[in-house]
Amino acid sequence: MHLHILGICGTFMGSLALLARDLGYQVSGSDANVYPPMSIQLDEAGIALYEGYAVGNLTPCPDLVVVGNALSRGNPEVEAVLNQGLPYVSGPQWLAEHVLPGRRVIAVAGTHGKTTTASLLAWLLESAGLAPGFLIGGVPRNFGVSARLGAADAPFVVEADEYDTAFFDKRSKFVHYRPEIAILGNLEYDHADIFPDLAAIERQFHHLVRIVPGCGRLLVADDEPALDRVLAQGCWTPVERMGEAPMSPWRLELERDDGSRFRVIHQQDDLGEDAVVDWSLTGNYNARNALAALAAAHVFGVDLARGCAALARFETPRRRQEVRGEVGGIQVIDDFAHHPTAIAATLEGLRAATTRGRLLAVIEPRSNTMRLGTLSGRLAASVAAADQSFWYQPVGLDWSLEPVLAAIAGPSRLVADIDALVAALVAEARPLDRIVVMSNGGFDGIHEKLLAALEAAHG
Repeated sequence: MHLHILGICGTFMGSLALLARDLGYQVSGSDANVYPPMSIQLDEAGIALYEGYAVGNLTPCPDLVVVGNALSRGNPEVEAVLNQGLPYVSGPQWLAEHVLPGRRVIAVAGTHGKTTTASLLAWLLESAGLAPGFLIGGVPRNFGVSARLGAADAPFVVEADEYDTAFFDKRSKFVHYRPEIAILGNLEYDHADIFPDLAAIERQFHHLVRIVPGCGRLLVADDEPALDRVLAQGCWTPVERMGEAPMSPWRLELERDDGSRFRVIHQQDDLGEDAVVDWSLTGNYNARNALAALAAAHVFGVDLARGCAALARFETPRRRQEVRGEVGGIQVIDDFAHHPTAIAATLEGLRAATTRGRLLAVIEPRSNTMRLGTLSGRLAASVAAADQSFWYQPVGLDWSLEPVLAAIAGPSRLVADIDALVAALVAEARPLDRIVVMSNGGFDGIHEKLLAALEAAHG
């Protein structure tokens, strides 16, 4: 059976392509924006990839077309699918019908940290010998791929996104997955292009809560008022809280301010050093992500002490505090942060771990919410932990970043050209500095360009 995927280089759709290939389908796909890591992953998997959308990409005629949520009416391939009467389906529905039936599904939901938490959970289950399946919106480096089927009787971890499903299905993706276990890590306003306010997103999360069975489990972060409001709309499933509140069944205590060492306490039972996580990640938010993963893994019998030990061997997913290289003592870090809260959390974690040298932040406002300028009033404060910030004003951004820079207390610079941005960073950087590049897109290959320029200047 030939499956053709529209929007195949998106993290979700590219992962779907890997699962389909492993199920024995012939897989091809089209996308307008082709960049690593997904393009590399698809190429290595031998999946035929068309760059750009065209009617000819549907020849020979596929048996089924899977339509990504970035596609809409007017797209030439979408129009051809409709005009030719080809069978089509959304990605989440295809996953629900062809991969998830009969599996014990764990959905990882929340505004921030889904990719890292899902990667952590998959790794904990793998370390315990459970051979989980997973679909993650990034590439976990412990596995090297963003999706796999796993053992037939193993848990299946899915990153559960609240964004809409397709141009013909405006429900959130996660309502398709029917999880046994749902992690609700945090919730705040995002996706301003489709949600008018936070209440609208809370309603979608309530739809997720409504489909988790009574024999399942909801693992819900404490100190999250929006999640409290979600549960207040109705809940029929046992809830376990997790975080730092004294009475939460799952609780963490930082032993280092940068979050690189913390203690886990379950049901007020302190296991001492056996429940201490000492790992390479930083930031309180990552410690909370790990706590959520440990709580979910525990449902499947993973011993807490064994899980904590396994986290010491966890490698961050691609593009999550990923060190891309170091030249002349200057480190270049790639991070996916694309929301003021995520930017601030990433920088605060790196700041606490940067004992020598400066922290330079480089930001591209690329997500739909950022491009709309909905949260622009929070951007200046988001870089407070950086010693200096560099902002990229991309073509097509119809609001100016200048007021943001004017509100920043520390040194900042606005650049509208990638080469000029690279030159400015090379001129500013000195040994022991850490440059963290934050974008949810390819950022025009800035990481490679920056490392090459640093090598020419400092190598």
